[in-house]
Amino acid sequence: MGPHPVNGLLSLAQLVSPPRPTAPVGLGLPASLLSSVPQRAPSTALVELVRGLGVESAPTGPVWGFVRERFRRFLDNLDLTSQQVEDGLVKQRGVISCLNTAYYGHNSENRNAFLIGSWAKGTRIRPPRDVDLYFLLPAEVFYRFQNYGNNGQSALLQEVRSRLQARYPGSSIRGDGPVVLAAFHSYSVEVVPAFALTQANAYWVCDTKNGGSYKKTMPLHEVSAIEAADARNAGNVRRLVRMLKAWQAWCSVPIKSFYLELLAIDFLDQCAWRHQGYFYYDWICRDFFQWMISRANSFVIAPGTREFMWIGDAWKSRSESAYARALKACDLEYGNKMTEAGGEWQKIFGLDIPRIV
Repeated sequence: MGPHPVNGLLSLAQLVSPPRPTAPVGLGLPASLLSSVPQRAPSTALVELVRGLGVESAPTGPVWGFVRERFRRFLDNLDLTSQQVEDGLVKQRGVISCLNTAYYGHNSENRNAFLIGSWAKGTRIRPPRDVDLYFLLPAEVFYRFQNYGNNGQSALLQEVRSRLQARYPGSSIRGDGPVVLAAFHSYSVEVVPAFALTQANAYWVCDTKNGGSYKKTMPLHEVSAIEAADARNAGNVRRLVRMLKAWQAWCSVPIKSFYLELLAIDFLDQCAWRHQGYFYYDWICRDFFQWMISRANSFVIAPGTREFMWIGDAWKSRSESAYARALKACDLEYGNKMTEAGGEWQKIFGLDIPRIV
């Protein structure tokens, strides 16, 4: 029996040792525009064919031997430990129980509340960040604060804060926009007091600016959006978001995590590598940073409410630096220069991505 065709292609690909492109190719562009995109040489196309066959183990020889394991370990390192997960659950249950006691006369640890943010979306990373949740207040509370002459929303948040402060006198409890922040030693729990509207999965939250008002939000649509995007992109959306959060934290990138989530969805929906696995994550990261640069001074759209949100360009220089380093790291990965490539990735993502694999 002759050699397996995949093995034969791998051997041939290693012999020709094609140069890897420094620019992203075919990021979902229409065929009519691909002529303007730098094309791969035939030998490079062969390596693309090998990758396209779904061979998940990186080939031996001078072709990207450490990419798959490096990014697999990176994402493993971003997982919360079981102790961190349990600690976060204990904190949120305590807060929910406190507010149920104050507003409903029972101490349930889960009723009248639901998680939002990274804990609901499956995008949390280590070290632990906030646990975010909505707490649904009774309608009578809404009507009670409607009688305030000015900024009943601010008064409502202060009442919720005082209820939590009485339960946790040794913790810092403060209002911050529509959120009441309970800062514990290991976690902060961000509580959004809310009122359910008649529209399904729609809620009013407090806006204390300009004398006070209520703002319509649809946070569960955000969860549904990331779940659907992850499903149609082979599970790569959540992974990319988690890596981008590591970059955000390590490089102090001035952009909201929510905006990174929406950008990751938009990018992967048109990325040529969106159905590939860890073996392609070096290129996915590189191409994202280049694509993100082009989105400076534009909008992202909130799922559900369809609110247009301006993302500015304060983060642009960080994206440019990350793209330059990712280009270098990708070239080093091609040559199997393990520690040098790892060093470049660590400049982007921090120490959770390993230099040595």
